[in-house]
Amino acid sequence: MPPVSLDPARAKQLSDEFGLKPDEYDRVLAILGRVPSLTELGLFSVMWSEHCSYKSSRVWLRTLPTKAPWVIHGPGENAGVIDIGDGLAAIFKMESHNHPSFIEPYQGAATGVGGILRDVFTMGARPIANLNALRFGAPDAPRMTRIIDGVVRGIGGYGNCVGVPTVGGEVNFHPAYNGNPLVNAMTVGIAPKDRIFLSAAAGIGNPVVYVGSKTGRDGIHGATMASAEFSADAEEKRPTVQIGDPFVEKLLIEACLELMATDMIVAIQDMGAAGLTSSSVEMAGKGGVGIELVLDNVPQRETGMTAYEMMLSESQERMLMILKPGREAEAEAIFRKWELDFAVIGHLTDTGRIVIRHKGIVEADIPLAPLESEAPLYRRPTAETPKQPVLDARDIADPLGPVAALEKLVGSLDLCSRRWIWDQYDSTVGGQTVQRPGGADAAVVKLEGLKRALAMTTDCTPRYCLADPEEGGRQAVAEAWRNLTAVGAKPLAITDNMNFGNPEKPEIMGQFAAAVRGMASACTALDFPVVSGNVSLYNETNGRAILPTPAIGGVGVLEDAAQAVGLALQPGLDLVLVGETRGWLGQSLWLREVAGREEGAPPPVDLAAERRNGDFVRARILAGEAVACHDVADGGLLVAVAEMAMATGCGATLDAPPPELPAHAWWFGEDQGRYVLAVRDTATLLAAAAAAGVPAARIGRSGGGDLVAGPGSSISVERLRAAHEATLPALMAAVG
Repeated sequence: MPPVSLDPARAKQLSDEFGLKPDEYDRVLAILGRVPSLTELGLFSVMWSEHCSYKSSRVWLRTLPTKAPWVIHGPGENAGVIDIGDGLAAIFKMESHNHPSFIEPYQGAATGVGGILRDVFTMGARPIANLNALRFGAPDAPRMTRIIDGVVRGIGGYGNCVGVPTVGGEVNFHPAYNGNPLVNAMTVGIAPKDRIFLSAAAGIGNPVVYVGSKTGRDGIHGATMASAEFSADAEEKRPTVQIGDPFVEKLLIEACLELMATDMIVAIQDMGAAGLTSSSVEMAGKGGVGIELVLDNVPQRETGMTAYEMMLSESQERMLMILKPGREAEAEAIFRKWELDFAVIGHLTDTGRIVIRHKGIVEADIPLAPLESEAPLYRRPTAETPKQPVLDARDIADPLGPVAALEKLVGSLDLCSRRWIWDQYDSTVGGQTVQRPGGADAAVVKLEGLKRALAMTTDCTPRYCLADPEEGGRQAVAEAWRNLTAVGAKPLAITDNMNFGNPEKPEIMGQFAAAVRGMASACTALDFPVVSGNVSLYNETNGRAILPTPAIGGVGVLEDAAQAVGLALQPGLDLVLVGETRGWLGQSLWLREVAGREEGAPPPVDLAAERRNGDFVRARILAGEAVACHDVADGGLLVAVAEMAMATGCGATLDAPPPELPAHAWWFGEDQGRYVLAVRDTATLLAAAAAAGVPAARIGRSGGGDLVAGPGSSISVERLRAAHEATLPALMAAVG
């Protein structure tokens, strides 16, 4: 018998509440040829949500470059996979948990970490590192310090307990994030490249197996909640936030990897957003088969759960897999040993449909194709962001001078020390971390038993993206490429997390489309393909959108971890600036924090110069010619040198600015494609730069305890460090 349909009026009311547009609900009626049951309506609403279907973004994401000789699996799987040599693959992805982290900061952030870990180990990888990209509002905004505290504790609490080091990340603050903080979590794992596990189900009659934790009522309609704007009732959505248990996650990792060492698994998928619905629909849909589930067999931690609740629950630490027939008992023994639930809850069919039974009743019977691969696809109207004028530094007065401006900048929220954050993360568990947070432009993690290491970073400059989304998207990719290069790594690929406002507004969709164009151009020019990613839209509260934030997670490889360099200065070294300086102050932190202005075009990214300069710098590092390296980014040249100095307490004396540039433009302009190298043999390096056509010049020498910014401008490194370290502890001191 077919499922029992809802009353037509009730079905229409619920479709609105579940986020389906009127035309989408009409399409549901046409597909089914009848009014849906409650469970069927729930399945359509979550699978067609923005969060699961990417219905507003797919047309643009398809334009990103995703292939390279080293790419094993690009977008479409749980995570991206690249060949890193020695028969190994790096598997990585970044995902958002923005909406849940606003409602319930600790659990929202913690379950974000848990979810991205599962995306990686479900493909057969042992996770070796976590990173994050965080955006918070103004510190005096309601609840903001408690959100910051909860998010950081949630990330640390989950990652530390599960035993995966949190090795890097980034944090920005801006009032645009007052109602929508961003929590983007990234995991990197390692697997043999010939033992990658995929999600496409196969084998008619093969058992469908549920493993992990029991199912509860937490997180129901979480995917729908993540596909809508917030309003004043945001805190009432607390029941849609999942609750995580990192100790169960650790058991689940070990059990899955033990099972993966056998030949029992046909396909495997994490139960992430939309839980059992998305995992079953996507696995069967990708495999071109049908699936039948008997929900009576689902392990449940609450009594009286309905089919609707079980299918839409987003309870954490759960996986779905397809096993070879007859191997159920062997698999169950492994999971019971690790004290995890194991249940056969269905089988694959040849019908091309998902059929859900509970207590002998058919609760849903839907063709899979419309759910999995034929979700609505929109090419929404776009409006281009108006270009801002290029600012002339000579028209901008310098109110403070270099020393006072530098002290103000290094203590500002966007440049102050993140030690308060990273000290809550275990960055060395596992014993393979080579570069910890704060020590280099990218984290470096050695591969156990090998010389080889991976470098990883997360990057984005949202204020650039707001002023010019295309240039900002280009810069985000280039910045990630530059940070990997600055430790000596060869950049290989990126994952992205596209955080934007309401795509139904043309100006927001215009931001998204332009950012993708910029990203695509940079990925192509830098041979830096996109292998995985996530889209988070509707990041708005009461109609106010976040800054466009296309966060980039980059991964690169070092043949020998011993060749990696950090940014810390040592005495007696020459400082060489690589790259061209024009003194670009538009959208700079100096302009905002010192001059009190947020305006102008952001610095342009010359991709040919990025490639040329970066390849040159990497070659010098790998040749052993650079003792330290730091890319020049937020805050400009003087901030970059100050960060190198504060890392050890070693000062530096810098030459006077060139006469053709205003001093504040030289010191604080944010021209792209630049690096500061600390070297012993300047002549050799400058000769190599000239031969390669790379702009390079000696700008000073390290030593002493002061940072001297030209004649008559000096400040002690300890004073800078005090200003740098004080901001976040003082801000968070009042949080009980």
